[in-house]
Amino acid sequence: MRRQGPPQQASFLLTLLRRGAPAIATATSELSDGVADPTPVRALRRISAMAAPVDQRASDGLLLRAGRYVAFVPMVYRLVAVPGALAAYLGVHGGTGAVPVVAVAVVSVLLNLYGMRWMLRSAPFRSDRAAVLLTVDAVFTALANLAVAALVPTEVYAEAIGVPGKHLLGTVALFTLALGLPYGIGLLLGSIPLHLLMGWANTGTVQVESAFAGLGTMAGVLLTASGALVLIGLGTRLALAYGIRNGRQAERARQHRLMHDTVLQTLESMALPGEGTAEEQLDEVRRLARAEAVEVRKYIEAAENEGARPLGEKLASLAAEMARDGLRAQVVIAELDEDTLSEVRQIAIRDAVREAMRNTMKHSGTDKVLVRVEERDGGIAVIIRDHGTGFSAESRPPGFGISESITARLAEVGGRATVESTPGNGTRVTLWVPC
Repeated sequence: MRRQGPPQQASFLLTLLRRGAPAIATATSELSDGVADPTPVRALRRISAMAAPVDQRASDGLLLRAGRYVAFVPMVYRLVAVPGALAAYLGVHGGTGAVPVVAVAVVSVLLNLYGMRWMLRSAPFRSDRAAVLLTVDAVFTALANLAVAALVPTEVYAEAIGVPGKHLLGTVALFTLALGLPYGIGLLLGSIPLHLLMGWANTGTVQVESAFAGLGTMAGVLLTASGALVLIGLGTRLALAYGIRNGRQAERARQHRLMHDTVLQTLESMALPGEGTAEEQLDEVRRLARAEAVEVRKYIEAAENEGARPLGEKLASLAAEMARDGLRAQVVIAELDEDTLSEVRQIAIRDAVREAMRNTMKHSGTDKVLVRVEERDGGIAVIIRDHGTGFSAESRPPGFGISESITARLAEVGGRATVESTPGNGTRVTLWVPC
């Protein structure tokens, strides 16, 4: 998001109406937590929070581009309405005065197709080019209506003018959405002298009553486009606020799990009664502290590079990490496509496996574990199996962490975890995530 100079605040609602869809780019600025507060409140209060002031100098590039896609609505309308009006005209009057009407319809369709293609291109958005295209559209709208009025016979004028008239309605909606309500109102008012000129071009006389023909329909289009703009803008701001709020909660949960799976685990290990002499116990504490410092640093420094490694390498690295702590892990991985799992699910699997292996170290009484990865039920299953002491459901060791650290982590990515264990027969933890 770019800002220049001090904030220039104004109501988001007024900014939307004044600037059109590009104002959506300011939606994330000055966004209060109250917008996405889940506490039930009156609708007007929620809307008031969404319409709160924004920094007009703020501009999010992605939102700016996405906001302009609302221009597709009037373009699609014209692609349907103009040929429809042409077909209705030809069905009633046949070839009478058809040449200018057909020509206007063809150019209208081509102009809209080009505009849609330009909007969908991958090149960066250029506001100066957009201004040129909108100017061309407005000029064509005026000339098309004048040309049809001047070239068709008076007896077919009322039906013939309906073809460029549909394009005019789309132009009113397009300018309102893309540039703001003032431009839509300007086109609405400009249609009055345009209709006077059209009547004069067709009959040679100025008919004042014709100047207001279709004015109510255009006013309806203007109000509809303005309402759609407001709903899209406020809905976007609410969705952004909700996403930001949930993102913060997810990040806090991730940090909580990180602390649980690293620092807390190490502190608990240090607190357990040690074996050997005092010097040996001190060396063990130092080793754990050193290993934990390395682990935390790795989380901080290597998070951005993690995405380049496939799941197999992640688990192999995890096995090496556990080996330094005294747990020998054998990893067996079926042949998987590198794109089988998304990165977020790979990270969830890796962290859940780490927690399961640490539980093995703390509670199983064995230093060996088997980790097997396979495709199952339309997803990827990871089975962590040890042949340690095991436990019963009633005597699950305190702090085992399955419910909080493993199940919750996988649930976030649509997965699940199950634990099977009986005294004397070891423990099997099965993790599953969808592909």
